[in-house]
This record gives sequence, C-alpha cells and structure tokens, in this order.
Amino acid sequence: MEEWPETAALELLVAVADHGSVSAGARSVGMAQPNASRSLARLERALGVGLLVRATTGARLTPAGLLVVDWARDVLAASRTLLDGAAALATPGGGELAVAASQTVAEHLLPAWLAGLRVAHAGLSVRVEVRNTAEVVADVLGGRCDLGFVEGPRAPRGVRTSVVAADELVLVVGPDHPWTRRRTRVTPDELARTPLLTREPGSGTRVRLDDELVARTGHAAPTLQELGSNAAVRVAVQAGAGPAVLSRLSVADALAAGTLLEVPLDLDLGRELRAVWTGPRRLTGVAADLVAVARAQGS
Repeated sequence: MEEWPETAALELLVAVADHGSVSAGARSVGMAQPNASRSLARLERALGVGLLVRATTGARLTPAGLLVVDWARDVLAASRTLLDGAAALATPGGGELAVAASQTVAEHLLPAWLAGLRVAHAGLSVRVEVRNTAEVVADVLGGRCDLGFVEGPRAPRGVRTSVVAADELVLVVGPDHPWTRRRTRVTPDELARTPLLTREPGSGTRVRLDDELVARTGHAAPTLQELGSNAAVRVAVQAGAGPAVLSRLSVADALAAGTLLEVPLDLDLGRELRAVWTGPRRLTGVAADLVAVARAQGS
C-alpha cells in the first residue's frame, strides 16, 4: 500500500458496522450514499482487501472487513487523541481529562456526554480509551485514567461508583433465523442450551448474561464464537451466524432498519451503567462535571 487510508473512509466503514448498512452509516457521518459507496470502494482498493459483500438486498461486512473495522477503531481513537492534544496546546490552561469507557458507553453515550461537557469547558482536552468493563476498572485502579464508565450487573470492587444511566440486554437474530417465527418467549433454559455469539470474557454484556443464566439455570449458554466488539457480534448475527444477546443501545439502529430482529425473552436483563473512580468519595472538578452531564442525559 503506497498511501495511508483516508480517515473519513475508516470512519465511514466503522459507521457501516455500527448502523448495519451503507446507507445508515453514510447518514450517520453526513455523507451522500453515492459518495459513500465510492469511498468504500477506494478503501478496498487501497487496502487490497474485500471489506463488503454487495447484493441487491444491501451490503454486509466480510470476515476481513470485521477485522479491519476493529483496527480502524484504534486508528480513529489515536486520531482523536492527536486532535484533542493539539487543541489543548492551542488553548493553554484548558486542562486534560483521561477517560476509559466500555464499548457500549463509548460508542453510544459518551460522545453526547462530552459534547455537553464542552459547553462549560471549551478548552478541555479529553483522552478516551475504549476497553471492556474489566479493563476499564483496571485502568482506573492503575491510575491510567481519571474516570471510567462501565456496564455490568454489580458495582466493581475497589473503586468508587455512581450510577449514571440504565440499559437492557436483548436477544437478537438475523431475519432468516427460525426464532423470528416463534410465538412464545425464549425461556432461560432454552437460552442456556443455545450456542451464542458473544463478547469476550470481561465484557460487561457477557458478565451480565452469564450471571443471570447461572442464577436461573445453573450454567451459562455455550459459546458459538467470541468476538471483540459489539459491532463484530452484530454483523455476525446479521450474516446468519447465530443469535446473540447485546445491549439495546448497540442494536437500536439495526432493529429499526430490520437487519436484526428482537426475540422476546422470559428473562430480565436490565442493568445499570456506572461511573468509576478512585480517591475521595465525592468527585470534584471536570470529572464531577462529566458525571453530572451523564446523569442529566440519562434521566
């Protein structure tokens, strides 16, 4: 490859994974669909890898495309770090806040929270690291970030916590899955016998589901395949690889578009999203302001 891929093309590719289609991804980044299709085609030529399978019914990511999406997220995060750092240098005294967030929070809630925070702190530089819940807690305990946001069935040990929002997990399948035709809820026993597409161990989504199934049936569901991001799980479900249990936040667009379908569950999988930190019980400064914004938007 002779040239670096365009950041805008990588952002579009990630948006396609997050929103379930080229058209929805293009809308989310403010790009016309014909331009989006050309941008993705240029990216495929530049990388020498097929990223999408195109059909009359739409487009889906290839297995290679799923991997490139995960790598693209790291590139985009590094780009944001560069831009935030440059902004801080251009605005002396603006300060810096290091935040670690679980994938669901980072992808679907944190951007709006940070936009609200910048109303009062225009010169602030924010460094964001996207981790799973266990890694966020480790970063907070290790002093690698000032504030973390996690998902899970219970408050993590060793850190201060504050509930900022609520979420729920839902069972989703592709449009051709047999469960789309059933008229009864999937029971805990059925789900615990069904191989699922899942996130990796340490993910708040995985922990919440496993804990509930173990409490109700004595064991967790078998794993069909482990994937490292919500987007990768979602795209695999859309491709017909199997069912999954994911955050409603992460599948809302796909459910609205009909590329995923929700199957009713006889199981309560609500959960709380929490801010986590170390030190004094009462947060102060910019970190406290960010938690206040999160609570206000989550209420």
